[in-house]
Amino acid sequence: MREFIVEADGGSRGNPGPAGYGAVVLDAVTGETLVEAAEYIGVATNNVAEYRGLLAGLRAAHRLDPAATVHVRMDSKLVVEQMSGRWKIKHPDMKPLAMEAARVFPADRVTYEWIPRERNKHADRLANEAMDAGGRGEQWSASASTAELNTAGSAASAPASAASAGQGGAAGAARVAVAKADADVRAATAIASPGWAPADMGAPATFVLLRHGETPLTPQKRFSGSGGTNPSLSDVGRDQAERAGAALARRGTIEAIVASPLARTRETAGIVARHLGLEVSVDDGIRETDFGAWEGLTFGEVRERYPDDMNAWLADPEARPSGGGESFAATATRIAAARDKLVAAYAGRTVLLVSHVTPIKTFVRLALGAPPESLFRMELSAASLSAVAYYADGNASVRLFNDTSHLRP
Repeated sequence: MREFIVEADGGSRGNPGPAGYGAVVLDAVTGETLVEAAEYIGVATNNVAEYRGLLAGLRAAHRLDPAATVHVRMDSKLVVEQMSGRWKIKHPDMKPLAMEAARVFPADRVTYEWIPRERNKHADRLANEAMDAGGRGEQWSASASTAELNTAGSAASAPASAASAGQGGAAGAARVAVAKADADVRAATAIASPGWAPADMGAPATFVLLRHGETPLTPQKRFSGSGGTNPSLSDVGRDQAERAGAALARRGTIEAIVASPLARTRETAGIVARHLGLEVSVDDGIRETDFGAWEGLTFGEVRERYPDDMNAWLADPEARPSGGGESFAATATRIAAARDKLVAAYAGRTVLLVSHVTPIKTFVRLALGAPPESLFRMELSAASLSAVAYYADGNASVRLFNDTSHLRP
C-alpha cells in the first residue's frame, strides 16, 4: 500500500479578503513531490482557504492511488484538531468542506499532524502564488503532476506568453493548462464579497471587548500575562470596572458575559455582571499571552536583561519571550479558535468579552486583516471598550476601539 504525505495551506489577505490555497502531495518514502495544486478562490476567510487546501491535497492523493494511506501536515491548528475529531466544527462555511474532506479517504487511512509554519513553506508558497495572481485580477487555478512540471521546466527557455508570465512562468502555465476546477465545492462554499449593499444575513455576533481594570502592575507598564503572579484589581481598577458596568447597563445591549480565567478579568467581569444582572462564563481561549521570564518586568528591564530575545520578539511574530513564553503567532491561533467557537455560540447576539491587551488587539487585528506588527501600533487603555461584529458570510466589522469615555467624571 502506498503512503502519501499531504501538506496544505491557505491564506486570506483581509480575513475575509482575496484568498487562495496551496497543496502538495509527497511520496512518504522518498520525499519526492508528486503533485502540486493551488487556486485563487476569491473572497474568503483564512479558515475556509485552509480547508480548501486540505480538500485539494486529499483529492490529488486520491487520484494518484485511491487505496493509499495519507498523512496530512498543516500549520492550521484549527483544521488539524477539527479533522482529528478533537474539536467540534460549528462554522457553517467550514462544515461542508470538512465533510467533503472526510469522504475522500476512509477515516482509518488518514492521520493529521500540526506543524510550525516554517515547515509548511511549499504549500504556503503555492497559496501565495495563487493570491498574487488573484491580486492581478486573474482567476487562477493550478494542478500538476511531477511529470507535467518537469515537462514545463524543460521548456523554460521558450518565449513566455503574457499569460504564462503572469502565472509564474512555463511551469505555472503548465499547471494552469491541466487545471480542473472543483466547481461543486466552490458553489457549496461561496463567500459573499463585501460591498455597499450586502445581502441581509441577519444580526451579527457582536463582541464587546472590555479590557480589565488596572492592577498594581498596570501604571508601571510591567509585563503581566497569563504566567505571572495573576494580580487582582487595584482600587482604581475596581472603580473603573464599576464605571464600565454602569455604562454598559445604560446601553442595555449585552446579553452574555465571557471572561478570561485570570483574576483581574474575572473580578472585572463580576463587577460588571452585577450591574447587568448576568452570570459570567469563563473561556481559557481569551486569556493573556504568557510572557515567560519577562512577567513582572518593565520593557526597559527586559531590554537590558534579554536584548537579543527582545529584538527577535519585536521583529518576528513566531519569536517567544525568554523562558518559554507564548509567541504572538501562537496567541493569534488561540484567539482565532476562540473567536470561531464564540461566534458560533452567540450568533445574532451581543456578548461582552472581558479580556486583556494582546487578545483584544488580536481580535481587532484579525478583523482588519492587519499584519502582526500592527499590535505594536495600537493603544489599549485599562477598562477600555472595543467592539467587533461577525457576519454569517465570514466578514467582520470593527465598530469601536479603545473607548474610555465611560471612565471620565
